[in-house]
Amino acid sequence: MSVEVNNESGYDVDEAEFAALARYVLDEMHVHPQTDLSVLLVGTDVMTDLHVKWMDEPGPTDVLSFPMDELRPGREGDVTPAGLLGDVVLCPEVAAQQARTAGHSTAEELLLLTTHGILHLLGYDHAEPEEEKEMFALQRRLLLTFLASR
Repeated sequence: MSVEVNNESGYDVDEAEFAALARYVLDEMHVHPQTDLSVLLVGTDVMTDLHVKWMDEPGPTDVLSFPMDELRPGREGDVTPAGLLGDVVLCPEVAAQQARTAGHSTAEELLLLTTHGILHLLGYDHAEPEEEKEMFALQRRLLLTFLASR
């Protein structure tokens, strides 16, 4: 599994931790081991440009997901085909503000957002209440089990 983490934000992060989390989530979701994923950390200017261009919404956001091969989760013994999962783009400055409000560290917020972004790449959404309940429960379980394994 190829997980590429690029930090263009200037914010100090443990890139290896993001790669480990991504691999963990993809393994748990039964994604083929030869699937590629990119995680990019950017500043607010870049995130604002992306948010306006792709979502037609003003200002920066915390995370954006750009799926490529539209892969979906596999099942035990039946992994997805190999492919290019896509890109998760994070904005540490926005995450830092959210972390203060939530009462946890920026690193924890960024890991949560990474998990959230990967689930979006795998087709999960939270537009409807039932979807939100399912996605956020899965996101929480994945993140907590990853952190407990560290």
